[in-house]
Amino acid sequence: MTISDLCTLVNGTVVCGANRMNESVKYAFASDLMSDVLTVKTNQFILITGLANIQSIRTVEMSDTPFLLLCRDKEVTEDMRELAEESNILIIKSPYSLFKCAGILFSAGLKPIY
Repeated sequence: MTISDLCTLVNGTVVCGANRMNESVKYAFASDLMSDVLTVKTNQFILITGLANIQSIRTVEMSDTPFLLLCRDKEVTEDMRELAEESNILIIKSPYSLFKCAGILFSAGLKPIY
C-alpha cells in the first residue's frame, strides 16, 4: 500500500515528510508503549500510535522505520516536527482512534508485525 493511499484511508494530514508519499509499506505496528516498538525485528513498517511526544520520534528513528501515524488528532510539537524532518521521517496525523486506524488499515491489506 502506498503512503498516499494509507493517508486517504485514515483521513490523514501530512505533517512532514510529504516527499515519502509515493513509498510503499506492507506492515504496521500499533502501540503507545514505545518499549514494545523497540522489540520489533522488522523495519519499513508504519508505527500507529497516540503518543505525541519526542519519544515516539526517537523510537521510530531507532527502529529504522520512516513512517509514523499519529492518532486521536494529537498535535505534533515543533520539536517533534524538527527531529522528524532531520531524520526524514514522515508523520501523518489522523482524527481517528488508534483502534479505528489499525482496523481500517488491516482491512485494506496492511499486514501486522505479529
